[in-house]
Amino acid sequence: MTPPPARSGFEPSRDPSSAESADLAQQVEALIAREGPIGFDRFMALCLYSPGGYYARAPRIGREGDFFTSVSVGPLFGRLLADRLAEWWRGHGRPERWRILEPGGHDGCLARDILGQLEDGHPQAVSGVEYALVEPLEALARAQRATLDRHLAAGRVRQVDSAESLAPLPGALVANEVLDALPFRLVESTGSGWNELGVGPAPDGGLAWCVLGPAGGDATALLPRRPAGYRTEVRTRLGDFVAPLARALSPGLMIWIDYGFDREDYYHEARTEGTFRTFREHRAGDDLLDSPGRRDITAHVDFTALGEALAACGGRPGGLEPQARYLTRLAEPWLRSLEGRSDPATLAWVRQFQTLTHPAQLGARFQVLEAALP
Repeated sequence: MTPPPARSGFEPSRDPSSAESADLAQQVEALIAREGPIGFDRFMALCLYSPGGYYARAPRIGREGDFFTSVSVGPLFGRLLADRLAEWWRGHGRPERWRILEPGGHDGCLARDILGQLEDGHPQAVSGVEYALVEPLEALARAQRATLDRHLAAGRVRQVDSAESLAPLPGALVANEVLDALPFRLVESTGSGWNELGVGPAPDGGLAWCVLGPAGGDATALLPRRPAGYRTEVRTRLGDFVAPLARALSPGLMIWIDYGFDREDYYHEARTEGTFRTFREHRAGDDLLDSPGRRDITAHVDFTALGEALAACGGRPGGLEPQARYLTRLAEPWLRSLEGRSDPATLAWVRQFQTLTHPAQLGARFQVLEAALP
């Protein structure tokens, strides 16, 4: 649930109606009054990434925020990922200069945890690393600088608003809950085809759903036939988002962590209302038009589509696996080192691991897809 970077397949709105001083709902209503109904992907972009949008206000995460992530559990998540990145660095000839690339890094806590473990456990690897945070939103970039001030002073952290500004380096991408916040289009089956849904004016004021017309083939070419009324979401610009990130790494490793399914499961006939949700204060909702800019909007990830986008960039995707299995494999050496220990500090680390991997908590909620880049 973190924002995608600018100009990596998605550009935050520059609409004049997005003036930060005005209420976003009124801005959207005024925009629709001028231009007519808009696609949901544009509406979502305005709600999340315009100057008055949800992510532009740097929302809080964790128990006191709107949602809870693996990073919220504590530093163990980042430390395990750091060990995986160091393993990749050693396996690729220990390059003198290499990059860790993170889009949508929110307040920088994951970067802090990864860099901390590299310092503690992999000093040779950290000596030549550039941790590049791709963040176009100033409020979040400012939060990252506050979290990472020590690493910025050491010259290890670089902030950019677009991956396209980065010359290729050997390295790895870590994308934790990024794609779920990428704007999507909404489509509804007619029984024999698909219509695209948009956002228009309600007769009594406010916003309402409308049908924009038949959905284009780019949105529906790979969808199975479904009964009339079946509604789902499609991200048609996934390849545009992935490609600039892939070009910044050569050779590279990409680690994508998010909630989602493969395509067959994603568009299962029983999933009649899609996967889209809103979140505010840990409460999920299904009214996507409610309180524009004041709640998160999200949908699961089609990991089959992600694999296809990575392959189009020359990547070699591996198998999709639950976070529990992935982190348990990464943690095997660490878990062996804890055998026989029961001090309070060790028990605290173990509780973090259990939260990250237990099927009833985060272990089954998230999936992990790795991909190698040439």
